[in-house]
Amino acid sequence: MTTTVDYADVAGLAGTDLGWTEWLEVTQERVNLFADATDDHQWIHVDPERAAEGPFGGAIAHGFLSLSLTVKFWSELFDVTGVTTRVNYGLDKVRFVSPVKVGARVRGGAVIAEVTEIPGGYQFAVDQTIEIEGAGKPAVVARGLYRFYA
Repeated sequence: MTTTVDYADVAGLAGTDLGWTEWLEVTQERVNLFADATDDHQWIHVDPERAAEGPFGGAIAHGFLSLSLTVKFWSELFDVTGVTTRVNYGLDKVRFVSPVKVGARVRGGAVIAEVTEIPGGYQFAVDQTIEIEGAGKPAVVARGLYRFYA
């Protein structure tokens, strides 16, 4: 469910737990498209037969593919009305905790850690987790930095 707030009300949102998105299956097609976009065609990602004999027992998503899903999940969890521009400003403390096997389902969770006023807007520091269905450890933990301008 998306939490939607008006720009005038964002200053006090630090500490807000936004919950979790719906599950998303990581398909081989998605992995192959990411490989094409980044020119990273390492066999552990794009050769399922060879990857089955590799260290992960099957093809896995690129770490940066898993990380890129934080943007998708963030936009599903949170929106601000009354803004002119939204910017992904950066990341802090990114960790790829567990590989995501092709065919696994992942979802995103987010907690707004800090809200800081900046010239013309606000910056959000958001603690984000990409969780793998049925796994004991997450795929990715990161602090995303997002800016909203009036």
